[in-house]
Amino acid sequence: MTVTSPTRTTREIRKDFPTDLSASIAVFLIALPLSLGIALATGAPLQAGLVAAAVGGIVGGWLGGAPLQVSGPAAGLTVVTAELIQHYGWRTTCAITVLAGVCQLGLAALRTARSALMVSPAIVHGLLAGIGVTIALAQLHIVLGGNPQSSAVANVLGLPAQLADLHPAALGVSALTLAVLLAWPWLPGRAGRVLRKAPAALAAVAVATAAASLSGLALPRVDLPSWRSHALPELPEGPVLGILAAVLTIALVGSVQSLLSAVATDKLIASERGTDNRPPRADLNRELWGQGAANIVSGALGGLPVSGVAVRSVANVKSGAVSRRSTMLHGLWVVLAAGLLVPVLDLIPLATLAALVMAVGVQMVSITHLRSVTRHREILVYGTTIVAVVLGGVLEGVAIGIAVAVALALHRLARTRITVERLDNGVHRVRARGQLTFLAVPRLSRVLNQIPHDGHAVVELDGSFMDHAAYETLHDWQDSHLAHGGSLEVTGRAGSSARLPEAAPVAAPADGPHGRPADMSHHGDRSRRAPQRGVHQCCRPWTPWQNHCDHRPAGTRTITAAAAAEAAAAATEAEAEATEKAGPSAPRRRGAGQLASGISAFQRDTAPHVRDELARLAREGQRPSQLFLTCADSRLVTSMITASGPGDLFTVRNVGNLVPLPGAESTDDSVAAAIEYAVDVLKVDSITVCGHSGCGAMQALLSSTPGAPMTPLRRWLKHGLPSLERMASRHHAWARISGRLPADAVEQLCLTNVVQQLEHLRAHESVARRLAEGTLELHGMYFHVGEAQAYLLSEGEDFFDCRIFDSVGQHA
Repeated sequence: MTVTSPTRTTREIRKDFPTDLSASIAVFLIALPLSLGIALATGAPLQAGLVAAAVGGIVGGWLGGAPLQVSGPAAGLTVVTAELIQHYGWRTTCAITVLAGVCQLGLAALRTARSALMVSPAIVHGLLAGIGVTIALAQLHIVLGGNPQSSAVANVLGLPAQLADLHPAALGVSALTLAVLLAWPWLPGRAGRVLRKAPAALAAVAVATAAASLSGLALPRVDLPSWRSHALPELPEGPVLGILAAVLTIALVGSVQSLLSAVATDKLIASERGTDNRPPRADLNRELWGQGAANIVSGALGGLPVSGVAVRSVANVKSGAVSRRSTMLHGLWVVLAAGLLVPVLDLIPLATLAALVMAVGVQMVSITHLRSVTRHREILVYGTTIVAVVLGGVLEGVAIGIAVAVALALHRLARTRITVERLDNGVHRVRARGQLTFLAVPRLSRVLNQIPHDGHAVVELDGSFMDHAAYETLHDWQDSHLAHGGSLEVTGRAGSSARLPEAAPVAAPADGPHGRPADMSHHGDRSRRAPQRGVHQCCRPWTPWQNHCDHRPAGTRTITAAAAAEAAAAATEAEAEATEKAGPSAPRRRGAGQLASGISAFQRDTAPHVRDELARLAREGQRPSQLFLTCADSRLVTSMITASGPGDLFTVRNVGNLVPLPGAESTDDSVAAAIEYAVDVLKVDSITVCGHSGCGAMQALLSSTPGAPMTPLRRWLKHGLPSLERMASRHHAWARISGRLPADAVEQLCLTNVVQQLEHLRAHESVARRLAEGTLELHGMYFHVGEAQAYLLSEGEDFFDCRIFDSVGQHA
């Protein structure tokens, strides 16, 4: 499906120009002091920061694929650039920047932009945090009135001596800078609202510079030499491998930071703007092309390496920028400032710039990132990467972070915990947590041998994989245990019954009716018939349903012997005998008879087990944990696919799992009422919108024709039109299943509809309030009926700018 973006008219461009102009000024006021501060932190000539800011704005803004992203000298490249300057000198570093730009052009030509982002977020966040720590330690020396050392370790070791030799003037100006920087966003009153329109960084530098100038403090200040003496690149000198490593480091780190910033900018735009005033989503390969061109020009003109900068991009979006003109204009303002404002810039104390950059370094250690990696159990990778970057450098830190991430993944795969406990009723319960491989066989064998031969055992297998060695060990012990008169039950997670994979039926005492082999779960004189090979016992509650699931007329299908055996095993003795006598061609009961049969099976087989729990729920009332909103399709059995029971889900079902927007035409208040009741009265913790494959409602939407007479169904499906528009719009991220593209337009719409209905949920007042309080979560789910596979919508977008539905495995 080809999607085209609307063409902007000349009138619209002229209308938006004032907005782009004001946004460019706001970004310029932020970029100017930060560019000088980053240049100071790297040890490069201060003009190099201005050159990189101008080139990043003009060239990167013109050629880049993210219209509202602002490029320039970035804190993420500070440590790398400083090391290169120390090893090779400034002019060779400029040549390395040019070569890095050429490398980025090559990556863009190969269309590898998205692959460049395929790094664990814990490593990326740890890299940025490590760089931030290194920057903060170096700039702290300038804040205290000294000079930074050559490494983070040296800066830490040199702090005691620096603290013993404080320079009060530098410390005072730095403290004033930080105080204004922190207090500026919180200025009260009407005057505060007016002053807050100026960027905090600019205000901090202006106030500190004015205070230093008026008080006559003797401080090192910015010294911009004449542009005539500006240093240009020279041919690299040094070991070829070292130069190559430097080029790849600049190219890869700059690319990853730029692409992450572009994706983050897209998310910010999507969250803050409607579809009518959004620019096109970022073209990451074009963005990489723009970054490469900007680095070539910046290096050739004697500037710092360029990459996308999140801080300036956020300011650009929040200032209302509409097109790439704001980014380009900001570069033009930097050029004018570099030529006309040199006397003013020369008044800025270096301690002020150092304090500003130190604050940026501290902010790179994000508490949000720390919470995220902790929640995903990646704190070890995150912390190791930080320490490695601080102690060894960027390349070393990334390599160590990747090694730790791989080792952690292997450890989680191979880790298995096997325990045994004797319950009060004499039953021995064996629990195996994790994957059962040959590495776990000695522990498994040792634990199983602790169970008495004549005892009853329950073996819980909580894992998604069992190799041949573990299977043989468990199966051999099972045969031996039963042969000695013992009994056992093998279960999966949460106590659900399970058979060993590929296991033949176990010969238990011949007390099963009709001589059939007894179930592997053997309890005294009560024997239950085992399902046939290939039928998992977790599905035993659904075997009565299997007896009447096929409603086709008799004679149009063939019932296999295995299917007949399953039907017999699921019914009562009388029903089983009747089924066997009737043969495969006997007609099945439908209508009231079928309903009565199902109710009878419930009262006989299920009610005794759930009666106590239902009695408790009747006394205490319902306390569901989530609202589950899904389609009315008969193939979607919510309790089966979520393994839930009475009192777990507050379920709302309708055609197409639609959530009408509040106030929409033909609004169905029943859905809104259910949402309000679940959120405000039942206080559910989460809301899940579940779509499914082959949805008839989505097929009807795709095949609908304008002007067709309105029916109740067509009026209801109008609530799904925003999903159609979202799928056809270039301004929205697509949705897909992890690892593959949608099979067809129907599946694409089914996935997109889940994402769209989640947005509709956020428009409901009760949901928006709970989300703002942080007491409610929204989840998207997709169930592929043909695969019997559930997928959950992941947070954010992938490197292809798509919303991803990840498959849920047995270990989830």
